[in-house]
Amino acid sequence: MAKESMKARERKRAKLVAKYAEKRAALKAAGDYEALQKLPRNASPVRLHNRCQLTGRPKGYMRQFGISRINFREMALKGLIPGVKKASW
Repeated sequence: MAKESMKARERKRAKLVAKYAEKRAALKAAGDYEALQKLPRNASPVRLHNRCQLTGRPKGYMRQFGISRINFREMALKGLIPGVKKASW
């Protein structure tokens, strides 16, 4: 389980990215890189990191489901994810 402060920091970054997205796009299109540098660092989408929605785990993230591989496996075995079952051949 990730620390609450890390999860909160990531949510804060996501809000900043959304807030400045339109402004960043306009500045980039205009080629005004000096003004881009004056924006907050955390307004850059590159600084976002995918995290599990349930636990906040940063590694082993499955983009298609939005959760970590560990939670995915548990939920799949319990039958909580529709259309997913354990492979056997």
